[in-house]
Amino acid sequence: MIFDQAEFNIRCEWGIQGVSQLAPISDVIVIVDVLSFSTSVEIATNNGAIIYPYRWRDDSALDYAKSMDAELSRGRFSKDGYSLSPASLTKIPAGTKLVVPSPNGSSLTLLTGTTPTLAGCLRNCESVAQFAQRYGPRIAVIPAGERWKDETLPLRPAWEDFIGAGAILSFLSGSFSPEAETAVAAFHAFQKDLLGNLKKCSSGKELIAKGFELDVELAAAFNVSDCVPLFTENAYSSCQLDRGSPVP
Repeated sequence: MIFDQAEFNIRCEWGIQGVSQLAPISDVIVIVDVLSFSTSVEIATNNGAIIYPYRWRDDSALDYAKSMDAELSRGRFSKDGYSLSPASLTKIPAGTKLVVPSPNGSSLTLLTGTTPTLAGCLRNCESVAQFAQRYGPRIAVIPAGERWKDETLPLRPAWEDFIGAGAILSFLSGSFSPEAETAVAAFHAFQKDLLGNLKKCSSGKELIAKGFELDVELAAAFNVSDCVPLFTENAYSSCQLDRGSPVP
């Protein structure tokens, strides 16, 4: 297939079509949604929480949470409880089961089928890369992108997701597609000031304008976590990287 980058082991493609094209021919797939799904999942699972992705925030989400005996995350602007805001999850207790509706990171996760799936961000980029490499040589990294508010186009290529994908890819080895090489080059171009640039990119400015500057700061922390969120049995949970252990 022309669009599946099959002649390369290390691949990178955007959003739903990226998952559709690459997941079936990959040993493992990494979902990258820096602001904020992947960052939130890393922080929550690093604290021992269990995160159930869900696509829609509607009555069905509440029903799903009840069926999982889990809490339902609140809207980002809720003053209480847990939400997609990474800051809201920094003190989530171990063992908490939380359903997280998200049109980007959650939706992509739920489309990966039987392909082993990880959530990656700037915070855990090296650990995710090393963990992914153990599944096999064929690795797909998927920057999620964002939706335009009027949905005139299905995808807004989000700078932060491309940089996050490049950070993960930079720790991988193998034959790189041009798309993957470009993501690595973009990451290296901005690596010296990730926080400053994250605050200046469109998604970062949007969050800061809405009062979520701390979320941007948490997302910009580079390579600070050994937590690898692995999607199994409908949920992400933490696999702390043990450099000598086999893939579970």
